[in-house]
Amino acid sequence: MAEQERMVEAVLFASPEAVTVKELEQRMPHGCNVAEALIHLQTRYEGRGVRVIRIGDTWAMRTAPDLGFLMQKETVEQRKLSRAAIETLAIIAYHQPTTRAEIEEIRGVSVSRGTIDQLLEMEWIRLGRRRMTPGRPVTFVVTPQFLDHFGLESARDLPGLKELRAAGLLENRPPPGMFPLGTARDDDDEDDEQSELFEDP
Repeated sequence: MAEQERMVEAVLFASPEAVTVKELEQRMPHGCNVAEALIHLQTRYEGRGVRVIRIGDTWAMRTAPDLGFLMQKETVEQRKLSRAAIETLAIIAYHQPTTRAEIEEIRGVSVSRGTIDQLLEMEWIRLGRRRMTPGRPVTFVVTPQFLDHFGLESARDLPGLKELRAAGLLENRPPPGMFPLGTARDDDDEDDEQSELFEDP
């Protein structure tokens, strides 16, 4: 098992992207217990400057969150999301899988194609399965890249309402449905409303 840990460690360290258990099994000798080796390796890295973490169905080595300040001198190009994009992303994250119509119903305003395209381009959302309803609309779900950016293992780890209110991230906004779709405002009116809540390096 110690040798298997070393092999898993080597692959994770060298890989620029998170790796699935299946990919690890394909690289390692036949008969290796990759899942067990990952758990042992994760335990061994607890409290270290680098951690072995699970991101959805993949595994990766990442800097410990409390040491992130050491990386602040790196040059990072930031893309700020509009308020419309942040709202859309939040709805998808908390209600996935969700359709465009459901997003618009919750927001109380139509969603421009540019907003969805931007989130798809950033690879923070992806197309999910089609709904078995009339028209078979596509659904949207968040991606492992989204989870990785915010240090989440799964969407279930997203903060709850109490945590969001405590952090001051919830505004007193009109309840969904107060404005008829597309009448009060739309995404194009919000292109200049930038927020630093979500930033893409």
